[in-house]
Amino acid sequence: MSERETTRLVAWSHEMRQVHSRLRRALALVQDDHAVLDELLLYCRGFCTALDGHHRGEDHTLFPAIAAAHPELRPVLRKLEQDHSMIGYLIGALNHAVHNNADPDELRRHIDGIGAIMESHFRYEERQILGVLETLNLDADPAEALGPL
Repeated sequence: MSERETTRLVAWSHEMRQVHSRLRRALALVQDDHAVLDELLLYCRGFCTALDGHHRGEDHTLFPAIAAAHPELRPVLRKLEQDHSMIGYLIGALNHAVHNNADPDELRRHIDGIGAIMESHFRYEERQILGVLETLNLDADPAEALGPL
C-alpha cells in the first residue's frame, strides 16, 4: 500500500472524529447559551441540517462501503441507521416546537434529548467503526460520505 493510500485510509477515521467534534461543539453552543434559544429557528437550519446531512452521507455512502468490506458489521450498521432515524424524528419534533413557538423549557427538553441520543450514538459509532475506517478503501468525497461539514 502506498503512503498516499495509507494517508487516505487513516483520514476517514480522522474525518469522522472531526465531524463529530464539530457537531458536539455546535450542540454545546445552544445548550450553554440561553440567548441562542431566541434564535433557535436559525440554529436549527444550520445544526439540524448539518446533523441530518452527516447521517444521510453515512447511510448512503459510508455504511454501504463498510458493509461490503465487513459484512460482519451489518448488525452494527443497522443499529446506527436506526439511531439516525430516531435522531431525525427528534430533529423533526424540535423543528415543530420551534415553528409553534414552544416555551423555552420545552425547547430545552428537545435540545437535551437530541444531545443525549446524539452523544450515545457518536460514542457507539466511534467504538464500533473508527478502527474499520482506518482500513476502508473508499474513493469518495468526505462531504458525500460524512456530510457537508
